Amino acid sequence: MTKICGDASNFAMSALRGFSLIHHDLVRLVRGGVLRAKPGPKGKVAVVLGGGSGHYPAFAGYVGKGFGDAAVAGDIFASPSTQAIKSIARQADLGGGIILGYGNYAGDVLNFGIAADRLREEGYDVRLLATADDVASSDASTRERRRGIAGDLLIFKIVGAAAEAGLTLDEVEEVAHRVNRQTCTFGVAFDGCTLPGETEKLFEVPKNRMALGLGVHGEPGIDEQDVPSPEALAKILFDRLLAEIPHEAPRRVAVLLNGLGSTKQEELFVLWNALAPMFENAGLTLVAPLVGEYVTSLDMAGCSLTLTWLDEDLEQYWRAPVDSAALRHGTLVGDGVADLAVEDEATIVYMRSATAAGRQGGACVADVMENLAKMLAAEESSLGHIDALAGDGDHGQGMARGAAASARAARNAANAGAGPATVLATAADAWADRAGGTSGALWGEGLRAFSTALDDGRLPSAGQLSQGARNSMERIMLLGRARPGDKTLVDALVPFVETLERELAAGHELVKAWMESAEAAYQAAQDTRNLLPRMGRAKMHGERSKGHPDAGALSLALCVRSVGRDLKSGMAAQHGHDLLHDLRA
Repeated sequence: MTKICGDASNFAMSALRGFSLIHHDLVRLVRGGVLRAKPGPKGKVAVVLGGGSGHYPAFAGYVGKGFGDAAVAGDIFASPSTQAIKSIARQADLGGGIILGYGNYAGDVLNFGIAADRLREEGYDVRLLATADDVASSDASTRERRRGIAGDLLIFKIVGAAAEAGLTLDEVEEVAHRVNRQTCTFGVAFDGCTLPGETEKLFEVPKNRMALGLGVHGEPGIDEQDVPSPEALAKILFDRLLAEIPHEAPRRVAVLLNGLGSTKQEELFVLWNALAPMFENAGLTLVAPLVGEYVTSLDMAGCSLTLTWLDEDLEQYWRAPVDSAALRHGTLVGDGVADLAVEDEATIVYMRSATAAGRQGGACVADVMENLAKMLAAEESSLGHIDALAGDGDHGQGMARGAAASARAARNAANAGAGPATVLATAADAWADRAGGTSGALWGEGLRAFSTALDDGRLPSAGQLSQGARNSMERIMLLGRARPGDKTLVDALVPFVETLERELAAGHELVKAWMESAEAAYQAAQDTRNLLPRMGRAKMHGERSKGHPDAGALSLALCVRSVGRDLKSGMAAQHGHDLLHDLRA
């Protein structure tokens, strides 16, 4: 819902006023909309755009040199009035005639149509352009019934550039209808939007589902399915639009991947990564593609893909300079998307262990790291939830990423015949590199310190594992400067190490000692719910974190439990050697 709202009935006009204040170099606020701050030359065709508010940067963001001469703003998702359209069109007129551009919705069609009639009665030469790019709203045989959605950006940009180039009204109108016919859009929504002042969404999309064929006025779509992978979503969007391009159409296309309001830019980039190769595979050349928010629907979560197939004239106008809040660039040159020269990971040459026992030990460490990664992947969501209550919410993802990378690196090293120390050191560096952040650095350094107690020529002994745990604890405490009671992973790590040393000193075999130590760590992690944070992620949350365990302490406890289960079940002996027998020795 909209949090910064004020008087909901005045939300649209208040937002327009704020926009005009910040972009005073581009626009001038007038009643019901905005005009170009610096009008175009006399005799130019005036391009007047408009529709309901709630779609920023459509439509006020389209006003500027090379784009629109004015924009008329209705209330949220509501057509502007006939009177507002007439008034702003008169003010925008430069003597060359007027194009009125809007989306193909009943209210807009009615009000812009009436305004055009009234203006013609007054002697103005006015032409209408109702954008109709939404393929979900009608099939190709009845294109005139389609809604105008994100295609507005491409259509109006090309029309604005044609007008800026000095074309006559008849010529601009012909360009307008041509680009309208050659533009198509298909979109999906992951959640509905909420009108300012309201608490309920206009429609709900069930969790982990998406609506297909959405509109931008809160329409819920024509179908629903589970949210797919980025690659599958890219294929849904691309295939639906590819079917729209006539066989004889130009193979050069302008493309917009548009966010609808609350889908993050990074998500769109991930989707574009999957989309980009599809154009090349289909024999299409990309011309200055755009990824971002250009036609939104308040806080709707979702995205749409728009294609405009470009002939020589349309491409010229698409590349032409523009200076507006939504789009600002000089003449664009070059085709397609640059190839990314991504360096492959360096090939690492591992020293093969001189002994079979060393190679066996390396394989055992890799087994342990792989099982650790599986456990953390399963716990990612719950750790993230705990961290969100008492930290910053990313701990589960970081641990899962780090462990997965660590497991892959460990297996590569083990497959090359490396011993336990090298395998674990390699895994440690991969963990730190992929997990990132404070936690990643501490885990990477902790695992590397652990590896210094191991020997590449033999299976790890109980004494070496105990020493490795202490090395790890001391390194983490030195780097992080945390102590027991600070509500960090140290609260679980110290009891684990101290219990392990005590149990082994008492003569208990490794598996029993390790499991007792793991339970001590787990209990200590649970007890952090009673602590106030003095360091780490939860420090800034103060009292808010009271009553919730520290995610770092809990993940540490879960990890040593996982290793204990491997020791107990003998899974690390699956390469043909009885690890438990060697550990007891």
